[in-house]
Amino acid sequence: MTNITKSGALNAFKKINDKNLNVNLLTLNSIKNIDVKDKNVTVDVVLPVPPAAVTDELKSKFAESLQTNLGISENVTVNIETKVTSHKDAKKEQLLPGVKNTIAVASGKGGVGKSTVAVNLAVALARDGAKVGLIDADIYGPSIPLMLGVNEKPKIYQHPKSAKMIPLENYGVKLMSIGFLVDDNNPVIWRGPMASGAVKQFMTDVEWEELDYLIFDLPPGTGDIQLTLVQTIPLTGAVIVTTPQEVSLVDARKGLKMFNRVNVPVLGIVENMSYFIAPDTGKKYDIFGIGGGSKLAEELEVPFLGGIPIDSRIRIGGDSGTPMAFDNPDTDYAKTMQNIARQVATEINLRNLNDNNVEIILSDD
Repeated sequence: MTNITKSGALNAFKKINDKNLNVNLLTLNSIKNIDVKDKNVTVDVVLPVPPAAVTDELKSKFAESLQTNLGISENVTVNIETKVTSHKDAKKEQLLPGVKNTIAVASGKGGVGKSTVAVNLAVALARDGAKVGLIDADIYGPSIPLMLGVNEKPKIYQHPKSAKMIPLENYGVKLMSIGFLVDDNNPVIWRGPMASGAVKQFMTDVEWEELDYLIFDLPPGTGDIQLTLVQTIPLTGAVIVTTPQEVSLVDARKGLKMFNRVNVPVLGIVENMSYFIAPDTGKKYDIFGIGGGSKLAEELEVPFLGGIPIDSRIRIGGDSGTPMAFDNPDTDYAKTMQNIARQVATEINLRNLNDNNVEIILSDD
């Protein structure tokens, strides 16, 4: 009868080559059970990946890896369960006890499509099976209710000791915004402490329940309000949005350094408006330059998450409240956003595993 150890199985799994699996996410704790009976081997594995990433092809690769690398002749079945890792942070546990991870989407300047990226990132994560929330922390320009097609008022749930707002929901994303609470025609004229106080209330006074990811769409820039917010929000990490041209990259660099100063990990850089594909000819045009985002990521030693094309349907979807990541899943834009979402999830899982001191690399038996 075949004798399989967890470390032997882990070493075999680390040799798998699959675009949906970062083998650095595999740890000894990933292998929950190994059962050998007669001529059948069953291995139960837990992976910190989205449910959509677990395909029949991936399961077959796990089984084949055991057979090939450990010389197993028996029938092999690999059961894969998915589970999102949690950022361990005392401040987060106090403010957001049911939320596993918090992500800031930020930009050094306005006009780069930060809110559009935040909305479609949230929708893409939800499409992969994650429980997702989105806080519109852009107090002075709350555009996310329009982009998600929500214009209702949040309901109030009366707790025994306090009242909490129920977040609105669309496309699988729970949402809270100052736009729900003020008149659309009136500007929000608040100083920094009032703005940060409102965002804190969106954390403490909203019934978020259990979430894998809570995304914050921050105001553009690196001033007092942004600094106050990132010091108030217990963040797992941040995503920086830029465009290819130099004026945007200069500000994106400042934004990244702001997060470094407050010890918030930068999960990666997204380059929006990277290129345009002419619909009549299929020719690619680099309207705002080329490669700026990837060069900045390399310079600052953070992941480059991807370049998003210009597409008029993105604007149409934002204006009509139908995010392109949901409404047009087969487009290049939607596929790019889905890939960016999975890279963000992977970066978070890697950081959580390292922060929690989970053993990742094993020596041979």
